[in-house]
Amino acid sequence: MNATKTNRKRVHFQSISSTNEYAKEKRATGENLFITAESQTGGKGTKGRSFSSEKGGVYLSALTFYQDFSPKNAFEVMVGAAVAVCRTLRFYQLSPVIKWANDIFVNDKKICGILIENVFTGKKLSSSIVGIGLNVHNRLPKELCTIATTMQKEIANPPSVEEVTVRLLDEMEKGATMEEYVSFLGYMGRKTTLIVGEECIPATLLSVDKEGALLAEVNGEMRRFHAAEVSLRL
Repeated sequence: MNATKTNRKRVHFQSISSTNEYAKEKRATGENLFITAESQTGGKGTKGRSFSSEKGGVYLSALTFYQDFSPKNAFEVMVGAAVAVCRTLRFYQLSPVIKWANDIFVNDKKICGILIENVFTGKKLSSSIVGIGLNVHNRLPKELCTIATTMQKEIANPPSVEEVTVRLLDEMEKGATMEEYVSFLGYMGRKTTLIVGEECIPATLLSVDKEGALLAEVNGEMRRFHAAEVSLRL
C-alpha cells in the first residue's frame, strides 16, 4: 500500500447529510481529505442501515487515494480505522474491543461504527472512504439505549467532541498492524450465531485471518466467513 497522508486537509460542517456521501463527491479531486460534521441527517451504517447521528458525536470520513494497493490486502483499511478508534478510547481510560468486523464495543455495548467504501481500478484498490461514527455526548434513540453507549455514559468527565475528533484523526494517520487489530478483538472463544442469508448457524468464534475473514468452529470444523456474507449475533 502506498498512500500520501501528510498534511491532509480537513473540511468541517455543522450539519451534513452524510460525510461519506460528501467524500464520494470529492473523489474526482484526487485529494486526501478528512471530512467532519457536528451532525448528519442521513448517516448510514453497514448493509444500508441508518446510523443515528445527533449532535454530540464524532462523525467523520477519511478519503484516501492509493498508488499500489492489492485488493487482497484491502482489510488493512479496516485495521487502521478500528485500531485508531480503540487507541483513542483507551487514551480516555476506556477498554474498547472490536466486534468483528467493524463495530467497537465498550462494556458489551456499541460505542462506534465504521463503514468502509472502496473503489477498485483494474486489479488495484485505488481509493477508500472510511466513515466513523463515535458516540461521545450524543443522545441515543430510545430503541438503542440497551445495546449502545456513549463516552459520557462510561467516564466521569468526558472530553469535548472536538478533542476526541483531533485525537482520532491523529491516530488514523499513524497506521496499524493486523497484530494490533487482533489484540483488540473481543468475543473470541464465545458461542454465537452467524447469520448467512436466511440461515442461522451456531458457531464458536476463533479468530480473524490476515485477510479479515472470520474463523469460526461450526459442527466441530473450522470455517471461514467474509464480512460481506455474514452477520454476527452475540
